[in-house]
Amino acid sequence: MKMSDIITKAIIELLDESEENTALIQRNEFAEMMGCVPSQINYVLSSRFSPEQGYTIESYRGGGGYIRIKRVKLNQSAAIMHIVNSIGNAIDPMAARIVIENTLRASLISPEAATAILAAISNGVMHQIPIDYRDRVRAAIIKQILLTQIK
Repeated sequence: MKMSDIITKAIIELLDESEENTALIQRNEFAEMMGCVPSQINYVLSSRFSPEQGYTIESYRGGGGYIRIKRVKLNQSAAIMHIVNSIGNAIDPMAARIVIENTLRASLISPEAATAILAAISNGVMHQIPIDYRDRVRAAIIKQILLTQIK
């Protein structure tokens, strides 16, 4: 498992343990605990815990400084529309996987829908599309399938 996946999992566990869907971490201490450099914590926070993925991040400098990560609760249709709008016209494979995993983790889609989306955007399908169009086709597929999940 990659270090970024390990860090993500640890933060999600902190969020899951919190009744307020909030985790407070001190970046340097958390990095030391995870066995990585603080910049890796920054990378994970910016790439996997963005507002588009249903999180807010607040950074505080005083008193040793800490970072507050909060899972935002939206109703299902508003959350899916927000995700669809945040994808834009193109999405690379790694970002696509993260979006789908976060959408599933937030219970906005079923495991079956997540599996279907990941299969539809897999390398086996995408290799048949000219490379210059893959990110745009991937975004269109994800958005269309997500829109079918609105209840």
